[in-house]
Amino acid sequence: MPSPRDLLNAAKAEIREVDPHEVAAHLGDYTMLDVREPDEYEQGAVPGAVHIARGQLEFSVEGRIVDKTTPVAIYCAGGTRSAFAAKTLQDLGYQDVVSVIGGFNKWKDEGLPWKTPQTMSAEQRIRYGRHLLLPEVGEKGQMKLLDSKVLLLGAGGLGSPAALYLAAAGVGTLGIIDMDVVDSSNLQRQILHNVERIGMRKVDSAKMTLTAMNPDLEVKTYDTRLGADNILDIIDGYDVIVDGTDNFPTRYLVNDAALVKNIPVVHGSIFRFEGQVTVFSPYVGPCYRCMIPEPPPAELAPSCAEAGVLGVLPGIVGSIQAVEAIKILLGLGEPLIGRLLTYDALDQSFRTFKVRRDPECPACGEHAGPIEIAEYDDLCMPHAVLAS
Repeated sequence: MPSPRDLLNAAKAEIREVDPHEVAAHLGDYTMLDVREPDEYEQGAVPGAVHIARGQLEFSVEGRIVDKTTPVAIYCAGGTRSAFAAKTLQDLGYQDVVSVIGGFNKWKDEGLPWKTPQTMSAEQRIRYGRHLLLPEVGEKGQMKLLDSKVLLLGAGGLGSPAALYLAAAGVGTLGIIDMDVVDSSNLQRQILHNVERIGMRKVDSAKMTLTAMNPDLEVKTYDTRLGADNILDIIDGYDVIVDGTDNFPTRYLVNDAALVKNIPVVHGSIFRFEGQVTVFSPYVGPCYRCMIPEPPPAELAPSCAEAGVLGVLPGIVGSIQAVEAIKILLGLGEPLIGRLLTYDALDQSFRTFKVRRDPECPACGEHAGPIEIAEYDDLCMPHAVLAS
């Protein structure tokens, strides 16, 4: 029977071993693969390395390193596990695999670049375990969500489901702006709130619900009217804005401020049994003014309070907004940039329409002048509110 040493020598005979300085000199050409145990990885690793513990390698690597032609440099602590891992990857069809001589210990001793990686706690690994199983998300994506900041405009019908799912997904910071109080008429659709909180400020009720769901979450509340005097300060530093407003003055204000700060906006709206979602990515796709250059007359744009809305409808539309926000944060799939998704609850149909940038748009067009952040209260309503 061969000894462990015999097996190691046999593996090394079939792979290529490379000095750490040679790898470091061409670091950008390699996908670095760390096959140490999680506790070892947490103490320090090569920046940008993909971490898969040796015991999980065969079942996980093809989902994490999809292109089998990409050069892969594998390291462990001292060069033993990486040799076996390199042999395994070759058997799986990876074409350019090397094992780093001396492993991370030699890498570190030689003064090559390393850092202590940001890692999740054991409780977080359990909480976000279903995300970690997705190759498109994984630990790297989950850590990115935990570092992300999303601002929700409104804690109403659209903001409620969006906030709940973003909080559950592990978005680290949620900002919520709303100047209203919880009313019994809200409870038909605004699921952040409950009967016991009638009369409470909506932002406070929202924070209570969200922090009870996820202790990792930081909730920043803005119990104020969103206006030209404060919008740039409020949205500054956020990665994505989820727009749950229900009036044209605020939408135009948000559009212009987001262009100034270069922040994507996930726009949603609802009316009776219908909803729609799109993404405004500044100077990449159309903006709100490209889609709706001028607001319709007030009598043709009644609010939900005037026209009514099916209670479950904002749950569907707000959830789609949450999906789009996560896609933007993680760079997944194709966000609804330049596309308007519409939903009709009565016949359960979705349709998608193309929306193109207007080259003559006064906000984002080729010849647009400097953007002026101004109030638009005279467009449709006496003042801008946040509700749905």
